[in-house]
Amino acid sequence: MEAAAEKPKLKKLGRHSKKSSYDSQINRLDDGCLMLIFSFLSPIPDRYNTALVCRRWRFLACHPQHWLRVDRSVKELTEPGVYPSIETAVSAARPGDTILIAAGGIHRTSNIQIKKPLCLIGAGEIPDDTTLICSRGSDSALEFLSTCKLANLTVRAELGCCLLHRSGRLTIDGCILQCESNPLDHLSHAIVTTATSSDQLSHSQPVIKNNNADCVTVMRTRIEGGAKAVLTSGTLSLQQVRVIYARTSLFFWFNVVQH
Repeated sequence: MEAAAEKPKLKKLGRHSKKSSYDSQINRLDDGCLMLIFSFLSPIPDRYNTALVCRRWRFLACHPQHWLRVDRSVKELTEPGVYPSIETAVSAARPGDTILIAAGGIHRTSNIQIKKPLCLIGAGEIPDDTTLICSRGSDSALEFLSTCKLANLTVRAELGCCLLHRSGRLTIDGCILQCESNPLDHLSHAIVTTATSSDQLSHSQPVIKNNNADCVTVMRTRIEGGAKAVLTSGTLSLQQVRVIYARTSLFFWFNVVQH
C-alpha cells in the first residue's frame, strides 16, 4: 500500500525535474546567443515580456542593440542608445529600429518627420502612461513618409492633427488619439493622410496589386475629439470600419487604402 501511494509522488517529482532541467538548459546559453534569439521576437508583446522573466533577461531584452530608448531625464548622450527626446532618437535611428519611449511625464513633439521604417512604442503598461503632445501652431505631432508602426502611445493635439501620413504603410495599434476641444474643432483631426497611390496606371496597362502600397491601418485604438477620425485629401479612402462601444470610450479598427 505504501509503495502504491508513493508512485504518483515520484511521477510528479519526475515532471518537476524535467522542467528544471529544461530551464537550466536555456540559461546555460551565453548572452550573445540569447540576444540573437531575442532579436527575432516582435518588440511588443514578446520581447517586452521577456524583460519580465529575470534581471539577466531584462538586461539582454532592453539592450540598445534591440531598440533605442527615449528618456526625458537624460540630459547628455552618455549612455549608448538612450536619447533625451523623440526627435534625437529618430535622427539617430537606422531603418528598421524600434524606439521605446519612457513612461511618465509629457513628451513634446512638433512636426517630427519620419522618413525611414521605424517602430515607436510606449514603455508603460497602458497607452495613458506615455503621452506625446503636439502644441498649438504645429501641423502634427508626427509626420510619416515611410512604413512605420505606433503602439501603446497617447498622442494629443491642441490644434491640427495627431498624425500626418504622407506615404508608406502606417500601422497604429493599441493607441489613444486625442484632439482637444476648442472653438476651432473643425480644423482638428486624429489622422490626416495626403497619400496618393503610386499604382495609378492607364487603362491600357494591366493592374498589378502592390502589397507595399500606401495605407493606414488602425487597430484597438481610441479616438477622441476632432471633426473627423480620418481626413483624406489624397486618393485613399476609409474602409472596413469596426467600432466597439466601451463604457467610457470608443475603440476603432479600420483601414485607409486605395479604392
